[in-house]
Amino acid sequence: MTIGSTASIKKTNKGFLFARTDTSTLGHWWWTVDRWLLAAVGMLIIIGIFLTFSASPAISERIGIGTYYFVKRQIVFLAASLFVMFFISLLNPKHIRRVAALVFLASIALMFAIPIIGTELNGAARWINIAGFSLQPSEFIKPTFAVIAAQIFATGCTSENFPSIWISSILYALVAGLLLIQPDVGMTLVVSAVWGIQFFLAGLPMAMVVLLIVGGLSSIVGAYFIFPHVESRVDRFLDSETGANYQVQKALQAFNNGGLFGRGPGEGSVKEVLPDAHTDFILAVAGEEFGIILCLILVALFAFILIRGFSIVFRETNLFIMLAVAGILSQFGLQAIINMASTLHLMPTKGMTLPFVSYGGSSYLSTAIGIGMVLALTKRRAGTGDFE
Repeated sequence: MTIGSTASIKKTNKGFLFARTDTSTLGHWWWTVDRWLLAAVGMLIIIGIFLTFSASPAISERIGIGTYYFVKRQIVFLAASLFVMFFISLLNPKHIRRVAALVFLASIALMFAIPIIGTELNGAARWINIAGFSLQPSEFIKPTFAVIAAQIFATGCTSENFPSIWISSILYALVAGLLLIQPDVGMTLVVSAVWGIQFFLAGLPMAMVVLLIVGGLSSIVGAYFIFPHVESRVDRFLDSETGANYQVQKALQAFNNGGLFGRGPGEGSVKEVLPDAHTDFILAVAGEEFGIILCLILVALFAFILIRGFSIVFRETNLFIMLAVAGILSQFGLQAIINMASTLHLMPTKGMTLPFVSYGGSSYLSTAIGIGMVLALTKRRAGTGDFE
């Protein structure tokens, strides 16, 4: 998609703004995109940059790869993610479906290839090395599967002969199976929850709702007995006195040390002892150096994005858009909740990043794709209250 002619800019006493009469792609985007959502996402990204600068140098020095190794890589991830998010936010629903289908198929193909060319880390084979970067294909399943499932459910509601339940169930089984092979139980649970939410919103019969709930609970219990790492994490969570919950204990100490306003930027010590301080436990760094105040700001930003997004899309009459946005936002919220809850010892630990805040290439880019799709699908026609 080309940007078209250079957007005309109108200077007002409040600064520079695109003129309302601007018909360029950029001008149309500015006046139709939800700028409150955009601002909240921007604030998360800015906080994430500061926390990466604060948390990652100590880890880089400890493992001997250069003080600003992770910072430099995160800047590259950020630049690529912002471009992708902006580009996707320009698209219309038809193009969103096409992009989701292409990325989903590519991710599935790479997940099939992981046993052959993938890299194993900590007993899990989830990554493929490409040009010096570790790509986790399963990360891109989350937003794209939500869009594809939304289209399947929406089609089933408008066409009586379309077997939407069977098609979506088979596709879900394929995704869940590939995730469990890696194994990645946490992501499987997130994908399952999002799929179930979309199923329910599409008008799932109550009997099926009960069946899915029972099946979900049974799967969680089954994962405890089938996967040793799940059993270990649950046991450590239930019996924290064993001393095996080292990272969680250090994270809780960091919150205690930080208090209300924190010890100050760069003054924290938890990043010097936690190997995942820049990824899974970055909230602990925020709590120690900037205090509970910053943690509450992060919670408020995530809550605002979810409430704002749901309040917009639940007024939508297009079922596909409603289901797609609801699915992506649910995934976004669940990932944030899991990360924060595991850091605070409210649930067993799960290697899941805090969206737009933690260090990570694949996670950052996949989150940018998802939010770009939300921004695109919640745009309004200029001068009306209708969605694009």
